[in-house]
Amino acid sequence: MLAAERGGFIERHDLWSAEQYAAAAQVRRVIDELGLDLVRFSFADHHGLLRGKTVARAGVASALRSGLTAPSSLLLKDTSGRSVFPVFDAEGFGGFTGAGDVVLVPDPLTFRVLPWAAKTGWILCDVRRPDGSATPLCTRSVLRDQLGRLAGRGYAMTVGVELEFHVFRSLAGGLEPDQVGAPGRPGAPSEVAPTSRGSQLLLEEDADRLDDVVQLLHAGLTGLDLPLRTLEVEFGPSQLELTLDAGDAATAADAVVLVRSAIRQLCRRRGYHATFMSRPAGTETASTGWHLHQSLREIPTDTPAFDGDPLSRTGKHWLGGLLAHAPAAAVFTTPTVNGYKRYLPHSLAPDRVVWGVDNKGAMVRVAGNGLDSGIRLENRSGEPAANPYLYVASQVASGLDGLAAELDPGQPAENPYAEPAGGLPKSLGEALDALDADPAFAEALGKDVVAWFAGLKRAEFARYLAHVSDWEQREYFDLF
Repeated sequence: MLAAERGGFIERHDLWSAEQYAAAAQVRRVIDELGLDLVRFSFADHHGLLRGKTVARAGVASALRSGLTAPSSLLLKDTSGRSVFPVFDAEGFGGFTGAGDVVLVPDPLTFRVLPWAAKTGWILCDVRRPDGSATPLCTRSVLRDQLGRLAGRGYAMTVGVELEFHVFRSLAGGLEPDQVGAPGRPGAPSEVAPTSRGSQLLLEEDADRLDDVVQLLHAGLTGLDLPLRTLEVEFGPSQLELTLDAGDAATAADAVVLVRSAIRQLCRRRGYHATFMSRPAGTETASTGWHLHQSLREIPTDTPAFDGDPLSRTGKHWLGGLLAHAPAAAVFTTPTVNGYKRYLPHSLAPDRVVWGVDNKGAMVRVAGNGLDSGIRLENRSGEPAANPYLYVASQVASGLDGLAAELDPGQPAENPYAEPAGGLPKSLGEALDALDADPAFAEALGKDVVAWFAGLKRAEFARYLAHVSDWEQREYFDLF
């Protein structure tokens, strides 16, 4: 533990482990050895987007001792950048008022060197109050708290990531005037063209046509030391999928944040536009999802807890929790208005709350039977834009309730689209109503977390409902 990492905000409030102090010393050595000039200190906001500051080399030592300040209002904004909660009220939300500061506390264990930006490093941060105390508005901490609850029951969680996305060719050379927006009123979207025809799943010729993109992403993601497993051409036009090696749940959530940012930045620099929006215009034949594979291991033996035929007792109760709380959990697994347009019958996306054995039409698929990977549950309801910390935390909260109440998932579905089961919410508004009616998440995540995230999403949904869409204009303007 070097003195250079001592004597500041982080030590004063005992925010790092011995492992993190050792990693911080290694970060400083890497910066010196590689001659890095800049380090991006970033935190994942409630939307799962990275925000933060780029620090010049001379300021890195101070940032590693005391963190960096940022306006607390960053935690109170919807997807358009509009502050949903009153920033200057005497109380504020969560005790934040006057756009006063929060402190970004770097986690040196997450440090990486960016392969695509010259002499630049990247480090993820947690959010703390100026007095060093935790804030419930740090989603990375929300997940760690839930994993701590899980460890208290004697389990650790393994997560595998299967993330779909679209990559288009950018048509514009730069920003156009109509693309400049304002809080509550985003500008016009980017002009793009397709990169693949679609309708041919895993066709090698399409993968070869997209080899520039595949090579670009492979070099960038592996250069970041992310656990890339596969890159695949998916069924829809301009649609791809990546999978990451299964691993510790908290580490997997960090990886998703980094993967999404990396892909968008890599593609933009090469004249492509990557998006994790679930159903962009022109992609109606195949929306994108985020299939989250999850399993438990017993502590300390590391014994798989779901293995059975088709599931162990523990696995069945965990599954029962996922099903029982699925409508409310949708706010976290599918947090955008657009994501609910993916829940369609016979689409390889779920439309109701059922499970199946190796059945890709079910909301939860029991997978891995007979394979070396072991038994796991694949939740197919999530969208790729979801905040990974809240998505995984919602699974832990649901599963733990299933274990505590010994919930029975019932029989697996043979045809998931014909089962007389409850449907998934048809809109973000329906999901928010389901969250209000389900106390499990307020009890598990905390009332403040649920009130905060639900408030942001209700404001977003209200703006959507107030917007006159192209469909309405075409349908009614001339007819009536």
